[in-house]
Amino acid sequence: MKKAFPGKQVTIILSIVFSVVVYLFLDLGAGNEKAEIVAAAALLMALLWITESIPLAATSLLPLVVFPLTGAVSAKSISQAYVNSTIFLFVGGFIIAVAMEKWKLHKRIAVNIIYLLGNSPGKIILGFMTASAFISMWISNTATAVMLLPIGLSVIKKVEEENQNKNVKNFSITLMLAIAYSCSIGGLATPIGTPPNLVFQRVFKINFPNYEQITFAGWMALALPITIILLAFVWFLLNKIIYRTPSEINIDRQIIKKEKLELGKLKSGEKSVLFVFIATSLLWIFRSDINTGLFVIPGWSNLMPASDFIDDGTVAITTALLLFMIPVKNSNGGTGFVLESDAINKIPWDIVLLFGGGFALAYGFVDSGLSELIGKQFVSLKELNPFYLILSICLIVTFLTELTSNTATAQILLPILASLSLELNINPMLLMAPATFSASCAFMLPVATPPNAIVFGSRKLRIKNMALPGVIINFTGAAVITIIVMMNFL
Repeated sequence: MKKAFPGKQVTIILSIVFSVVVYLFLDLGAGNEKAEIVAAAALLMALLWITESIPLAATSLLPLVVFPLTGAVSAKSISQAYVNSTIFLFVGGFIIAVAMEKWKLHKRIAVNIIYLLGNSPGKIILGFMTASAFISMWISNTATAVMLLPIGLSVIKKVEEENQNKNVKNFSITLMLAIAYSCSIGGLATPIGTPPNLVFQRVFKINFPNYEQITFAGWMALALPITIILLAFVWFLLNKIIYRTPSEINIDRQIIKKEKLELGKLKSGEKSVLFVFIATSLLWIFRSDINTGLFVIPGWSNLMPASDFIDDGTVAITTALLLFMIPVKNSNGGTGFVLESDAINKIPWDIVLLFGGGFALAYGFVDSGLSELIGKQFVSLKELNPFYLILSICLIVTFLTELTSNTATAQILLPILASLSLELNINPMLLMAPATFSASCAFMLPVATPPNAIVFGSRKLRIKNMALPGVIINFTGAAVITIIVMMNFL
């Protein structure tokens, strides 16, 4: 039998040894022994997350072992970090996404958006971008990219057939990049759009329990302008500057029309999922009071006996449960439910554990006093211009995420930035929100995000085709995020 390459084993051993050495030589002062343990554990988790020597979810279980055994945090306290309302917001949202995929509602939404907007190269690319971004607001960026890729490839194939003597390479590259980039950008717009957004909510709640928590509508009010600006910039950059498509290239809308006709009329299951999807979105948006500046729209939670007891996780689980209770006709003519028991198996429980590990680490930072100690080291940054401080955070997180998991990056950095905001005596949103958004804005490399990797697998582009526009969008995204955040919180 062929022996496995020992690289991962070596990396695991080196990570453990390095973390132990750091612990032995780290001196944070008398009374901070627990903080030293948490710091060493955080370093070990960061190394294992970055190198992926063991599965990300397995690394996320380390706090359950290290913290209780070393006396840093009790097993009872740290285990509670793995089950909270943010986790159930993710679970509920993904159950709804599973229902959309099962009944192909997501495909119908995508095809109709593309059909309505596309009749020229620029418009059909805009159609794909709009569909990608909108769907990614509600379901996994990865699932969105996987769903739209074959539609995009079918369009490219037809264009190549009808324009054999013309250069359609730029159109192919633009369409592939447009799908990938729009999936990532669309995920910014809602609290459930991408994992770092969920990480932010939980870390913010842990570090600032007495602050007003950002609502679903509040998040969209902040993030949606960023999404729209970046989508417009990406479309212009790809379509008009870097990969301009010759004007004589023709796009046959019959391809999309055929896809649309093949879907047929809305099926019973699709109608039910669409109803639940719309209801969930409205319940999320209008749960709490919305202050428009001129008047206040009262939230529906005020009608409940204890409005403070309700959060977005409550809504997600409530509507997700309905999907297991609503009867529909299945393809065999019989009767079943929108979702059956197999839907539970499709929830990415490894990501749930990854979230839990990050929340446990964040809890350890706060409980041990490590967050406060780290924050004190950055007092000198008080003199730095806020614009350059926020822009620096955006750029660091963006380029770090090119090579690391965006979720792991958010798990590691957000507790530190929370502490820094306390030391600088500024609104924590000024530092934490830019880092969260930037964790989803890596556009240079195939390994940076799953959508990037998925479209790169189409073999329609090379790394240099992605890197050139990617680096421009990285810097532009950092600037846009910095300006929007400062306009809202400074």
